[in-house]
Amino acid sequence: LLFLSGLVFIIGFRRTFTFFFQRPKLKGTSFFFGGLIVVLMRWPILGMLLEAYGFISLFRSFFPVAFGFLGSLANIPLLSQVRGGWAALSMG
Repeated sequence: LLFLSGLVFIIGFRRTFTFFFQRPKLKGTSFFFGGLIVVLMRWPILGMLLEAYGFISLFRSFFPVAFGFLGSLANIPLLSQVRGGWAALSMG
């Protein structure tokens, strides 16, 4: 809930709505909101796993950009390996 409210405050309600309900991202959105509902139904572990899968599915295209930025910020060997792996996955 805090993530959603923070996103609404940062980018606005309309852009948040259009981000979550784009056709290619409906699978991630359904898992994210389904996990939120499962958490509220007092199944926190399962709900958090569903939310995590939905989050990863929603922001999959952003991870290479974030790792690239962190890798360029400091020369961290582990991040450069992860960045190379994500780049290979996104290209394949």
